Amino acid sequence: MRVALINPRWAFDGSIYFGCREPHLPLELGYCSNLLRAGGHEVLLLDGHLDDLTETGLVEAAADFAPDMTVITTAPTYLFWRCAQPELRVPASLLRALGQDGGLRVVVGPHGSTTPEAALAKLDCDVVVRGECEEVVAVIADGTPIDLVSGIARRDGEAVKVQGGPQAARFVDAAPLRWPQHWVRGHHHHHHRFDREPAGPGAEVEASRGCPYHCSFCAKIDFRDAYRRRQLPLILEEVDALIAQGATYRYFVDEIFLPQRPLLEALVERPVEFGVQTRIDLWKPAMIELLGEAGCVSIEAGVESLTPEGREALDKNCRMSTDELTERLLLARRHVPFVQANLIETPADDDRAVVDWRERLRDAGIWANDPVPLFPYPGAPDYRKLWGAPDERAWERAHEHYLRQFRDFSDIQDDAPLPLPELERI
Repeated sequence: MRVALINPRWAFDGSIYFGCREPHLPLELGYCSNLLRAGGHEVLLLDGHLDDLTETGLVEAAADFAPDMTVITTAPTYLFWRCAQPELRVPASLLRALGQDGGLRVVVGPHGSTTPEAALAKLDCDVVVRGECEEVVAVIADGTPIDLVSGIARRDGEAVKVQGGPQAARFVDAAPLRWPQHWVRGHHHHHHRFDREPAGPGAEVEASRGCPYHCSFCAKIDFRDAYRRRQLPLILEEVDALIAQGATYRYFVDEIFLPQRPLLEALVERPVEFGVQTRIDLWKPAMIELLGEAGCVSIEAGVESLTPEGREALDKNCRMSTDELTERLLLARRHVPFVQANLIETPADDDRAVVDWRERLRDAGIWANDPVPLFPYPGAPDYRKLWGAPDERAWERAHEHYLRQFRDFSDIQDDAPLPLPELERI
């Protein structure tokens, strides 16, 4: 089968999108490509930003390839599935422009994983994959009758047929990803790096997937949920290939980068600088020191609340006090050039106490953000606490609630986000 894998050219004007707006490697499509090629299929891998193609350019490239199946993602790389933009205007526009030239039109991403009926209706595609997509895409390409494929939703005449729940890939033995040289050379962004200007290309790598914790705000119920650790030789082979291509920085997209001595000791031996997102309460002092020695230059640490009550309300399952968390952050800053402590807006936190704490950390060279309001993603426990299981209006309901609740947004969001229906009409 001839399969086109397309990451659209993203735009987020008017969006409440929390994620980074710079281009990133489309990891989910990279894994799909590996499995498809291993199965003998022909693959065209396109990225609107990394290939510098407009929507028209993407459609023309796909049409020239004449695919039997086209796969389009609804969020810009696995890194941002947990905080995807609510609107589907970009993939919807690409699918309209593609028309029937893409063969079987398959959509992957968080929207179809959590609200498959709504995704099918908005995108007018043939199939949406529920959950982690790479193995399901390969099963479809291998010729399995579509009515026997688990983990999808599809059109069945005028009705929508949902076949099984969200899927979880094995991942632990995922083969090393290989990226086109011009993608790596043109990947100037060093994700979440603030200690200095990038020198050389950046890249994204995945060492583990999922998280053993179940914080109320985290949208991972329907994908990337159960914690799995990738086999070390495979990670290192991927890292070494990126080094050979000239990449000087890696960002580990792991939901939670847990302490792993063998990986850190291997990175000590390599010319690698990298960033991670983690929980600082899980790192003992000796491992923090090793993290710095291994080349870590950026830590994004989820603290979320300054009170035990606030952390308990968020289901953080944190056993450290705020003072202990603070001391662990200060220790991390002695070994890592940039450390960030994430805060979420919670009723339990006193505004004056937050200001004082942020100033204390700032004086020590640590950045703590102004607490950001929570968006109740349909794939998060918070949504279900408010409204129960997600339905066809889940994204609209969450978006309306968010705009009613808050007037101030994070510094990476637009000042005046548009209502979701208006966003999806643009």
